This record gives sequence, structure tokens and C-alpha cells, in this order.
Amino acid sequence: MLDIKFTKSIFRVQDLPTEIIPEVVLCGRSNVGKSTFINSLSKKKNIAKTSSAPGKTRSLNYYLVEEKFHLVDLPGYGYAKVSIAAKQKWQKLINEFLSNSTNISLAFHLIDSRHKPTELDIALNLMLRNFEIPYIVILSKIDKLNQAEKSKSVKRIKEFFPELNFGDNLMLSSSIKNIGKKEVETRLAKLFL
Repeated sequence: MLDIKFTKSIFRVQDLPTEIIPEVVLCGRSNVGKSTFINSLSKKKNIAKTSSAPGKTRSLNYYLVEEKFHLVDLPGYGYAKVSIAAKQKWQKLINEFLSNSTNISLAFHLIDSRHKPTELDIALNLMLRNFEIPYIVILSKIDKLNQAEKSKSVKRIKEFFPELNFGDNLMLSSSIKNIGKKEVETRLAKLFL
């Protein structure tokens, strides 16, 4: 378990923190389980607000981890029932953040293991590569799949992103069953702790 504290929500890139502290970006479509992922890593419950309604996160939410680095939860993209203008505003915020922050050390890109990557997942992957941000794809909600379906999910994700290697930059996760939690903590500890 990690000591994680919510510090601030940011709606404009001008308000990004000025202190030099490493950042781990948490990104993925709406309802992929980013808030639950944060809560599963934390010593305290409900550090991040979860919702059954997609699109709850509308800002860059900063969490200080072990007083060493920030976990930055980006707005989810995809099927949230919000206006086109609101979605464009979120997209602009994400683009500006990724292109302006000089503190990003790593990105966790969560993709629902039950579905193939969406066009937006593919676009985000390209964006991370264009900005030369190291990333790990995490297949979330893996507890919903049986063993054969897990193998199929891993094979399918590699068809979309051939650069992925299981155990290196590809991980499985279930916040409910704590699958992948130790691997994520180990990776973060190597980088920052």
C-alpha cells in the first residue's frame, strides 16, 4: 500500500504545479477504472472519487505519492454523456498537459481487457509515443475474464500495439482482486522510492 494524498484539481494548463517533482500519468477512456486503480494502491479508501457514470473526472487530478512523485489522473475520454464542447475542452487540456509538462516520467494507459482498443485508445498511444513518454499499458478488469479470455485479450492488444511485452510494458490488473497491484508498486518503487 502506498501513502497517497489528493492535492489539487487543475482545469487550465496555466495552473500546472511549478515545483519540479516527477509525474506518473494515469490515462484511459471513461469508466476504465482509473479512480478504482488509484484507490487500490492507497492505504486509505476512496482517495479518488469513483462513479458509475462515465466522465466523472473533468480535470487533471493530482495525487502526491509517498511525498516523492505525483500521480496525475487525466480526464477519461470516450462515451461520457457530455457535450461536444466539453469533450473538446478536456482533449485540449490533455494535449496541453502532455506537451507542456516537463515532469512526466511514465504513463499508465488503462484499457478495458474485455474490449479491443478504441480509436481513442490508439490515438492516445500515438500521442504518448509522439511526446516520447514511456508508457505501460494496463489491461484492467481482468477478473471479469476466464483464463482463455485473458490469453485472447493479451494476444489482441499486441496486435494493436506490437511493441508491448507482457511483464515489461504490458500488465494485467484487477483492483477488486488485487491482480497486478504488486507489479505496479514494484515498478513505481524502482523509479521513485
